[in-house]
Amino acid sequence: MTDLLSRLLSEREWLLADGATGTNLFNMGLQSGDAPEFWNVDHPEKIRDLYRGPVEAGSDLFLTNSFGGNASRLKLHNGQDRVRELNRAAAELGREIADKAGRPVVVAGSVGPTGEIMEPMGTLTYADAVEIFHEQAEGLKEGGADVLWIETISAADEYKAAGEAAERAGMPWCGTMSFDTAGRTMMGLTSAGMVDMVDKLKCAKPLAFGANCGVGASDLLRTVLGFAAQGSERPIIAKGNAGIPKYVDGHIHYNGTPELMADYAELARNCGATIIGGCCGTTPEHLRLMREALETRPKGARPTLDEVVERLGGFSSPQDGTEEGGGAPVRTRRRRAR
Repeated sequence: MTDLLSRLLSEREWLLADGATGTNLFNMGLQSGDAPEFWNVDHPEKIRDLYRGPVEAGSDLFLTNSFGGNASRLKLHNGQDRVRELNRAAAELGREIADKAGRPVVVAGSVGPTGEIMEPMGTLTYADAVEIFHEQAEGLKEGGADVLWIETISAADEYKAAGEAAERAGMPWCGTMSFDTAGRTMMGLTSAGMVDMVDKLKCAKPLAFGANCGVGASDLLRTVLGFAAQGSERPIIAKGNAGIPKYVDGHIHYNGTPELMADYAELARNCGATIIGGCCGTTPEHLRLMREALETRPKGARPTLDEVVERLGGFSSPQDGTEEGGGAPVRTRRRRAR
C-alpha cells in the first residue's frame, strides 16, 4: 500500500510544505523556555489552530508539534516519561485537521535532534540515539502520522540513527539537515556530503531529503543547488527561513516578507526542489503567496548563484565547501527593490 506522500510525489511536480512551528506558537503565547510539546495536551485547540494555518494557506503537508519530543530534550522539562503520550497527541491533532481538509494533506511527524553530541566527540552512542528516536517514532505512528519528518540534524550519524529508528517503526520518512556554518552543517557536512551519505544509507532510504532552517533563503538555495549538482533522483526538500533574524524590542523577528518568500518558492522549484516550505519566521501569510507563486509562475531555468543573490540577497559566507579550488567569491549585491 503506497503511503500518501509517495502518491502525491508521483502525481505532482511540487508540493507546498508548511512554515514555522516555534514562530507561530510564540505568536500564540508560548513563552521562551517552555516545552511546546506540552501544549499538545494542555492547549490542544491552539495546536489545532497551528495546523489549520498552513492547511488553509494551501500547504500539502504540515509538521506536527513534536520537534523536541524525544526523551533527551523532554528531560530538560521533566517530561522524559511522556514521550509516547505527547507525540501521539501531536499526531492525533494533526490527523484530525488533515482529515477535515477536503483534500489530501500529509501529516508529517516532526523529529528534531536529540540535543546531545554523538561519540566520539560527545557521549551519545549510536544505539542510544536509535532508541531515543524509535520511542518518539512509535508515538507519532500511534497518533496517525503519515510519515516521519526528521529535521534540523547536523551530524551524519544522528541522521542515520533517526533513519534506522523510522525503519524499526515501519514508517516512511524524510530527512533534512541544517547547513548553517559556512554552507556546512555544524558538524562539517557539505551538501555533496549529504547526498553521498543518503545514497549509502544501510537502512530504508528517505522518500525525500534536503535542507531546512540555516541562515537565510539565499544560503539554503545555494545548498539546494549543491544537492541538485550531484544528480540524485531522490526528491529534494527546501525549507528555508523567512529572511534573517533580528532582535527587536525583546523579540526575534525575521525580515523576509511574504513577497520575498514567494520569490524564494519560485527559485527553490527552479533550483530542483520538489517539496518547498518555510522554516523560522514563515507564517500562513507567507505560505499563501508561496502557493500563489508556485501555481502561477512558469517553471524557469535553474538559476545561477548571482540570480539567487539578485532576488533574495547575499550569502552569509564566501563558499559552501563544494566549490572546486576551495570556493568562489561571495555574492553580496543587494536584493532589487520592490
